[in-house]
Amino acid sequence: MTALHWLGIAETSQAFTTRGLSPVELLSGLLARIEQLDPRLHAFIRLDAEAAMDAARFAEKEISAGRKRGPLHGVPIGVKDIVDVAGLPTTCHSKILLGNVAKQDAVVVGRLRQEGAIVIGKLATHEFAIGGPSFDLPFPPARNPWNPEHHPGGSSSGSGAGVCAGLFPGALGTDTGGSVRNPASACGVVGLKPTYGLVSRRGVFPLSFTLDHVGPLTRSVADAALMLDAMAGYDPSDPGSTASANSARPLGHMLERRVRGLRIGFVRHFHEADMLADMEVATALEEVARVLRAEGADVRNVTLPSLNEFGAVNRVVLCSEAWSIHARWLRDRPGDYGQLARRRLMPGAFMSSGDYVGAQRRRLQMIAAVEDALRDVDVLLCASSMDPASRIEDAEETQRTYSRQARTPFNVTGHPALAMMSGLTRKGLPLSVQFVGRYFDEAMLLRVAAAYEQATEWHKQKPPIG
Repeated sequence: MTALHWLGIAETSQAFTTRGLSPVELLSGLLARIEQLDPRLHAFIRLDAEAAMDAARFAEKEISAGRKRGPLHGVPIGVKDIVDVAGLPTTCHSKILLGNVAKQDAVVVGRLRQEGAIVIGKLATHEFAIGGPSFDLPFPPARNPWNPEHHPGGSSSGSGAGVCAGLFPGALGTDTGGSVRNPASACGVVGLKPTYGLVSRRGVFPLSFTLDHVGPLTRSVADAALMLDAMAGYDPSDPGSTASANSARPLGHMLERRVRGLRIGFVRHFHEADMLADMEVATALEEVARVLRAEGADVRNVTLPSLNEFGAVNRVVLCSEAWSIHARWLRDRPGDYGQLARRRLMPGAFMSSGDYVGAQRRRLQMIAAVEDALRDVDVLLCASSMDPASRIEDAEETQRTYSRQARTPFNVTGHPALAMMSGLTRKGLPLSVQFVGRYFDEAMLLRVAAAYEQATEWHKQKPPIG
């Protein structure tokens, strides 16, 4: 039998339905595992064990009475600590907001709770979702379960580490320049950045108003679909939300349809010309393309604007918008920021309105280029990270490799993108691949990712931490 801590959302839901497992039993097992492993991983900023156990007992009564709300009912999830949970501090991993207790749930948390999900606690992040693995903050940085000497990606670092280590089956992350997909890549789990506007960001501390997304991290594609089903939906109070967010669900209805006859556009130049990937990363990407061809897909090369252009646009937009949020604190309390976050936020002070307008104009052209490519193919295939996760104490190597990635293009354009495991390095660290879909066509994106998952064994690999 699968150990309790490795049960996914779908498996857990089935076990609850058949009475082979109860929410209280599952949560008790996970709390014991957290007690054992989190002193090494630091995935949690705040564990809310008592409230979670009360919720598990209530869910158990509801399910036993035949009032199961859906597949998330009784399932524990972790929440990145820039997302509000009523009654708990939203610290953003920063001294600036240590006393910032949320008065109500973020919309996305409320939607998950409506489906019966149990919030188990608040998770580590890079400071304000922009710093890095830092040691000058009120809480220690999360670590990678495959090797705790390495970082777990970020900025949704605790979300990736906790899902990977079996501390909880699903988590909420946010993604402004790849912050759901980076920990998914570094930890070998599934991280989904939905279409811009599909998931409400109300109650989530902003980093960049026009680049921010909220997405799930899970251990399987099917579980990502289940979480996104609960999270998605139009919110008239979020200016970035769109009525298209009310599109038909469930989003996982095509997961078993495989990829025969689909057209996959391989953006090779991202990792072969724009930014040379580590050899193991490049080899794994070729193997992904080979597997999809063997499954019957037509894999063809496509060309998009260069990674350098995408990165420049992302930096100008992000820094300009982030400065508008942080300017007062950076002027009045600069010493209360960690060094990395302060250094990454300060360039916004020197961006002009002309810089911002120029970036937004180029952004529209980039959106058009990706839209053109997706008229000829069903899904794009490309790199996520260009390197495996570096050692967490090696600040120089971490700084070098963090920007070596192909995730920011799809924050710039707002297309849905998913990162998942594609192999292991010789040193036993995860390798990754990224798939990108059409606007609001998460169903197709999930279909392709599920086909790759089912055709390989990588999702069955577990970190050696315990």
